[in-house]
Amino acid sequence: MESGPAIFAGMVFALFGGGLLVWTVTRVRHGRPVALGVRPVASATVAGVVAVVALAAGTWCLTRV
Repeated sequence: MESGPAIFAGMVFALFGGGLLVWTVTRVRHGRPVALGVRPVASATVAGVVAVVALAAGTWCLTRV
């Protein structure tokens, strides 16, 4: 019964982190800003860190099943 929420949370974190990472890499490769009004390097760095943290949280949740 308790594994259902862990699986759901893990999948949400993993999908969000993966999507954000793919989106950030695509924006950087095309030379487009990741966030408007922010320095490109700072916004790409913050988005990349958030994506990796979300992937790590998803992995952690899925290993707790």
